[in-house]
Amino acid sequence: MMAAEFIIGAATPELFPADGLPETAFLGRSNVGKSSLINSLLDRKGLARTSATPGCTQAIQFYRVEERHYFVDLPGYGYAKAPLVQVQGWKHLIESYLTHRETLQLCILLIDARRGWMEMDYALQEWLENWGRRYIVVATKFDKLKTQRERFQLMSALRKADLKHPPLTFSAVTGQGVREIWQTILKTKTQPQS
Repeated sequence: MMAAEFIIGAATPELFPADGLPETAFLGRSNVGKSSLINSLLDRKGLARTSATPGCTQAIQFYRVEERHYFVDLPGYGYAKAPLVQVQGWKHLIESYLTHRETLQLCILLIDARRGWMEMDYALQEWLENWGRRYIVVATKFDKLKTQRERFQLMSALRKADLKHPPLTFSAVTGQGVREIWQTILKTKTQPQS
């Protein structure tokens, strides 16, 4: 089992860890499966809190991995059971993190396989492109697509988004995609940021 621990849920940039370790951030709509992906990658059930209620993650969650790296779980965008002023606060916090965090090496943009690209996903992709942030796209809940046709349609739609890296698929139920996502994270850590 990989050594990993929750460090802090940071509600302001001043609380972000300052030890300079490289970071991989997980971004996506509320309830897309960011916490489930983190738990699967770390083989640690329940380390990152999961919930069926959108908006469960309300601060930027930092998990230190093997004392060498951080996984960073960002609040989801889209529907959340929270007051508008709180949702706006999350938005500013996320933008501050993505814009200024020098230790951020890779963003993993999660898309729900059942829904495909949505307007807010495209907006985030464009934002990452404009800021020159390295990112990959991962389609979560892939096991929910029951037919080959559904899977083919999803992958075709994902590829139309003009991605620099092929999209990956993930299932928390079957573990599909864990190895490939880890390979991408490790490969990114050895490459200089362009």
